[in-house]
Amino acid sequence: MKPNRPESDIDLYSDSVLQDPYPFYRQLRDQAAAVWLKPTGMYALTRFEVVRDALRNWQVFSSARGVAMNEEINQAIAGNTLGSDPPQHQHFRSILVRPLMPDAMREVTTLIETESEALVERLVNKQHFNAATELAHYLPLTVVSHLVGLPEHDRERMLEWGNAAFETLGPANTRGLEARPIAMGLVEYALTKIMPAELKPQSWAWRAFEAARCGEITDNQARGLILDYVAPSLDTTIFAISNAIWLFATNPDQWDLVRENPSLIPAAINEVLRVESPIQSFSRYVTRDTEVGGISMPAGSRAIVVYGSANRDERKWQNPENFDIRRKAAEQLAFGHGEHLCVGLPLARLEMKSIFAALARRVKRFEIRSVERALNNTLRGLKSLEVSVR
Repeated sequence: MKPNRPESDIDLYSDSVLQDPYPFYRQLRDQAAAVWLKPTGMYALTRFEVVRDALRNWQVFSSARGVAMNEEINQAIAGNTLGSDPPQHQHFRSILVRPLMPDAMREVTTLIETESEALVERLVNKQHFNAATELAHYLPLTVVSHLVGLPEHDRERMLEWGNAAFETLGPANTRGLEARPIAMGLVEYALTKIMPAELKPQSWAWRAFEAARCGEITDNQARGLILDYVAPSLDTTIFAISNAIWLFATNPDQWDLVRENPSLIPAAINEVLRVESPIQSFSRYVTRDTEVGGISMPAGSRAIVVYGSANRDERKWQNPENFDIRRKAAEQLAFGHGEHLCVGLPLARLEMKSIFAALARRVKRFEIRSVERALNNTLRGLKSLEVSVR
């Protein structure tokens, strides 16, 4: 297929763009349904319908060759849950999702709600705290690490591993290359150092090896599933929680709505995820010649599906820059769509709902004292968010 493509010099992974990518997303959306990005050598899909349709069409926009933007990492993850297509993906997913099914989630709901109440009570009594570290880190690093079931001395590295893993899924720029040894340390840990006998019985990691003992998967595939638990379960939820506090602090009228009517919390979560998507983009391998909105994309090329742009597309959302928790935002794509909809979404929603409900009972206003954005090739969130509460 002869390329018929609009092109752009925008580097979505430069520091300046990562600080505020939204004007650049809009420029790409306005330019065409698919735009060839010269710095990455890939097509950017930035409109809502285009991104959603690509995520549905795994036969053309495949994950089986990896979803990163560099071949080294794609080779490392190809064939695991993130880097696979049906039917292999469905098989892995059916095992991965078992501890996240509704019956299992009911067992941890009380734990998460109790921990949320105690955490919020403690922080609100201080009157000021770092919402990005003291608040947002707590549930993922305590509850989720406990559920995964790694030995205590290994859990403290989960956050560093997870952040680095997402960093390496972007292009092989300076950040991605610096993070690679840390991310590969996680791979080495999972493949060579996890001892099944050391795992907490009935934990998520223990269940992965139980599936191997039952012959559903191999031992190495069980170790790969543990990677799927560790890498995605922390930063996405942490950033979603701190993004929410920042949004409510800068839009106090929306926090008033939550306090007046806590039943709006599920809708508020969708709107938080839409406005500030924790995962901004992944890539897909184009398996055959195709067209997107009249733009030719040849087999063998790569497409970047930009969730953060799709969730702010004017063609889908009215006044998309506005944070409005009354908006019907259930169709937001922050946690993916189709075959690769995030398995951990119910857990993330439970953590967020519990935190916001506890805050709504105790906090009238969030006032920002300082804010520092975290720069990551794949994730969008805050490194630090000092707030006062009253």
